[in-house]
This record gives sequence, C-alpha cells and structure tokens, in this order.
Amino acid sequence: MQQDSVRRTTVAAAACGALLLVLSACVTIAPGQARAAHGPRDARGQDAPTPTEPSAPTADPARIPGVGDRLYRRVPAGSRQVVAVYGEGRDSAASRVVLYTRRDGRWHPVGSWPAHNGRAGWTTHHHEGDRRSPVGVFTLSDAGGVLADPGTRLPYDRNEAAYAPPAGWDEAHQHDFDYVIAIDYNRIRGTPPRDATRPWGAGRGGGIWLHMDHGSGTSACVSVSEDAMRLLLRTLDPAREPVVVMGDRATLTA
Repeated sequence: MQQDSVRRTTVAAAACGALLLVLSACVTIAPGQARAAHGPRDARGQDAPTPTEPSAPTADPARIPGVGDRLYRRVPAGSRQVVAVYGEGRDSAASRVVLYTRRDGRWHPVGSWPAHNGRAGWTTHHHEGDRRSPVGVFTLSDAGGVLADPGTRLPYDRNEAAYAPPAGWDEAHQHDFDYVIAIDYNRIRGTPPRDATRPWGAGRGGGIWLHMDHGSGTSACVSVSEDAMRLLLRTLDPAREPVVVMGDRATLTA
C-alpha cells in the first residue's frame, strides 16, 4: 500500500520485530483463504471510483448478489453475515464493500461503501509480494487497532504501539490501523490481528486485514472509510459466523 521508499523504512525498523512482518504485509505495496468450516480460515475516507451497485435484485433472493455457485458453496451454512468485496476488475485496486445479513432466508444489504483492494488487483493464488488480494471466502474472527474498541462483539486487541505505523510512513497512512479486522487467510483464528504466525508458510503471504482507507490501493488488504469500519465492528457478531466473500466481479460470479 505504499511506495518502495516506505518499504525500505519498514525493513530498516528492525526494532519492531515480528509486528513489522504483519504491518509490512498490509502497508507496503508488496502485501489472512479460509476453509468454510474448519482449520485455519479462509477501510479515511476518500472515495474510490465507484463501481455499479451490486445489490440489485437477482433471480434468487436467497443468494448473495453477484456471487456464483463456486464461492457461494463455501459460505458456511450457519453464516448470517457476509461482507462482500466486489472488485472492479482483475487488475484494478477499486472495489465496493457491501455488508449483508440473512433474515427470513434472504440476504439483505445493511451498508455499502467504496473501497480499495490490492494495488495490482486480485488473484486466486496469492503469494507474498504480489500486490494482489486473494479471491475467496474467509472467516472474520478477530479485530484490533490503535483506537479503543467502538463496541464490537469480536475479540478486540487495542494496542497503540503495536498498530501505530512507523513514523517514517507518510501522513496518508498514519491512521490505516486505527481499526482493523483480520481476514482469516493464512493465520490462526482466535489470535490478535498482529500475530504474525503463518500456518501455510511465509511464502503464501498473510497479515491481510479490513482496515481504514488512505485513498489508494493496498498491498493485499481491503480498506474502507472510518465510518464503514465502525459500522462493521459494531455489527459483526461471532454468533452469526461472519465471513468475507471477496474477489473481482468476474471471478465472483463464476
């Protein structure tokens, strides 16, 4: 999510230890696919270019708009909250986030916001440094940030020192991690988002979060406005098995 000079600053800040592995994964222009039911599982507010609203009626109101069979089958049967990330294109950093809740057997949109994803777009085979966000269905189980818990039901890890970007990063990025929600890609659920453990190995990338937007593409994370992050944090409920379904529109509909 940043320029190469920022990346050099990150590497130089060795004193930050393992935490920088997580932060660099989310904040440099270089960089958690959850399984639907078990194992390690799989936004500042400047608007991104706004894609077409994805919440138009579909033939099947019991389905999430714009999500085809391949990915919809991976949404846990008990899930009643889905954060859908609709990428504008495979190589685009512009996207739209829509929060859906399921009531009476139908998915209802709760909020919709412009967002950013990986600077280089999307991939179904994410690896460290590809600058692309991973396509897939991932659980959402842990949150944290610099600011105090705004009232979330998710476990919340407030740690000002741990989530504060290094001083060398430019002003646009200084609030990226005021609020974060870990996307359970290549991480251990039930640990703080800053935990740098990578069950599938470092080469598969990690440290992929929903976090606050700085107005441009990320390394692999998904970023939305502060208002959006607050609403997400106050709405997502572990008892409703929240997941994120994310990818470019063409791949999502497959």
